[in-house]
Amino acid sequence: MMISEFAKATGLPIDTIRFYITKGLLKPERGKKGGSNPYQMFTRDDVTAARMIRLQQALGYSLGEILSLNEEYRAGEHSSKRTLEVLKSQIARLEERKAALDAALSFLRGKVKWIEDGKPNDAPRLEDYQC
Repeated sequence: MMISEFAKATGLPIDTIRFYITKGLLKPERGKKGGSNPYQMFTRDDVTAARMIRLQQALGYSLGEILSLNEEYRAGEHSSKRTLEVLKSQIARLEERKAALDAALSFLRGKVKWIEDGKPNDAPRLEDYQC
């Protein structure tokens, strides 16, 4: 499929797709059409790769980490041991983010309650929460 079809299939803007290609995250094949500047042709595997990139970003991976992991995978270096290592590392990072979000929510809820109660004493202080 061409880039416009790929954009529809993935829900990604064309500029994002081009950015991913430039960064090496997506590697479409060069088609026979397009003369001296052949069209980039995408496959269903590229659609899956784009969805994985978005998922990895949502999980907190940087684009550099995603590229590194994808290159490992393409090179056949995706052993169960390595997969577990990567997943456990990401779980730890997400748990840290969750703790920070929980603390921020506690602060905000405390602030709302303080306001609703008519500001009876000192306002909740952010530094009292482990964000």
